[in-house]
Amino acid sequence: MRIACVQTDVRYGDAIANAASAEAHLRELAGQQVELVLFPEAFLTGYCAATSQSAAAIAIPRDDAAIERVRNLCEELNILAAMGFAEADGEKLFNAAVLFEPGRGPRFYRKTHLPFLGMDRFMEPGNELPLFDTRLGKLGILVCYDLRPPEATRSLALAGAEILLLPTNWPIGAETSADHIAIARAAENRIFVATCNRIGTENGFTFIGRSKIIAPSGKVLAEANDREAVLIADIDLSDARNKRTVNIPGEYETDVFASRQPGLYRNLIYEPKQS
Repeated sequence: MRIACVQTDVRYGDAIANAASAEAHLRELAGQQVELVLFPEAFLTGYCAATSQSAAAIAIPRDDAAIERVRNLCEELNILAAMGFAEADGEKLFNAAVLFEPGRGPRFYRKTHLPFLGMDRFMEPGNELPLFDTRLGKLGILVCYDLRPPEATRSLALAGAEILLLPTNWPIGAETSADHIAIARAAENRIFVATCNRIGTENGFTFIGRSKIIAPSGKVLAEANDREAVLIADIDLSDARNKRTVNIPGEYETDVFASRQPGLYRNLIYEPKQS
């Protein structure tokens, strides 16, 4: 399959303008036989809200016209796409991502691990890590800081995820996530990882780009700097189903799942006491 990451700037609080930007990219990429396109975190709405009121002002519901516009376009072009947005659900706000697949209604993920940054300060955390079974393969979606706790990616990989889609808004200071942690998550789970960051400056925060498409071996197949870019890579998701690495047959082999010792990891589920 051919996948693309669109590293671009975002119009703060203008979901229709951002949907129009997505449309231009999707039409061009469909002409290049791309089958799955990833856009950044909070792509439709912007991210850097300073107050709960400003976060609510940019948030949109799941049936917003901007989401419907991208959904209809994916149907027309017969292409899959994923992107982030600030979601309004009644009085609650979520940092969400939406997955569009022709022939199906939009499917959603809500960011589960929230940093003290931007609109995340005013969001509710999601409460599930869904695995999306698509015509292309099994996809997991996490959002930005969700990558930091290794358990989230590992849980999706154990459930059968073949590729992790990670829309992000990495600002200055998040270089370690972009350059090291994303590669580690791919290699330690032997899955493909696609990270799509944004660029530009929004309400005082400057974003670093550095989007990547990473193979299960940890090899970077495509990467960007801090400028606008579209990454494209051809990948075979069956490579993510083989968790065994054979360096020297019969002498040097590893298996990231078969070598696990779950009985030693029970303390991972303890909850620290709050002071």
